Amino acid sequence: MKLEATHEKTVRTFPGMVMLGVCIAYLAVVAYVWYMIINSGIRLPAGQIINLWGLAGAILLTVVALIIPNGFFTLQPNQGRALVLFGRYIGTERTSGFHWTNPFISKIAISLRARNFNTPKLKVNDRRGNPIEIGAVVVWRVMDTAQALFDVDNYEEFVSVQSESAVREMASRYAYDDGEEGEVTLRGGMCSVVEDLCKELQERLSNAGVFVEESRLVHLAYAPEIAQAMLRRQQAEAIIAARQKIVHGAVSMVEMALHELSEKNVVQLDDERRAAMVSNLLVVLCSEHDTQPVVNAGTLHH
Repeated sequence: MKLEATHEKTVRTFPGMVMLGVCIAYLAVVAYVWYMIINSGIRLPAGQIINLWGLAGAILLTVVALIIPNGFFTLQPNQGRALVLFGRYIGTERTSGFHWTNPFISKIAISLRARNFNTPKLKVNDRRGNPIEIGAVVVWRVMDTAQALFDVDNYEEFVSVQSESAVREMASRYAYDDGEEGEVTLRGGMCSVVEDLCKELQERLSNAGVFVEESRLVHLAYAPEIAQAMLRRQQAEAIIAARQKIVHGAVSMVEMALHELSEKNVVQLDDERRAAMVSNLLVVLCSEHDTQPVVNAGTLHH
């Protein structure tokens, strides 16, 4: 059964400086009452008892004077105080400054500033089952103080646990790399991945009155046990892509050379010589090393 959520209520307290002046005046009255009691007690004849009702009143005024200062509290910018009276939530004061409220009200301080949470390096399986390491940073702040304090046991720990869970859930929905055409991957679709992560985090943390301002991936790598194998695969793919480009360029250059030679009648080549020329040009253009020319100086006849 899902319990009803507690939502924040706005409450207005008394200005602290005004109440401080009232408190000082009240203390002056209490001091004057005690002065009168003590002075009258000194002047009483021997054996006469001081007025007990007056003494009891002075003690009561003194107790009240000791309790009143407990109602003072201060608030800095982006800080709030949740007010609770005998277990009942009264409201939250967000206005910065010097305040006073009922001395019997508990004042629970809570920060409304933006905070960072860095998830540890989490080892999860991506969509294809490859083990990867992933880490994220989450920027969050408390928006509903009542939910943060009363709907979860510890809202900071709640953010920590749910953030790690959200990162794991998000990472399992995407492949690390080399997706099919149009497929979003963790490496290739960073914007979509981060947007999905923010949405997942907000859904999980809304119960705690927390608003997710931003999230970013700060670590993304294959797990150590497959990192070398994946590195070799990436190197092979890079070599294949480079070779394809080199061969494509070489074929275009050979075609251009043959076309220019034929069009300008520089030399007449039969099919056999044309094939030999194509072979030699492709070797020169596609070779990884510098080619060494061989000069034909003629043939010796005996």
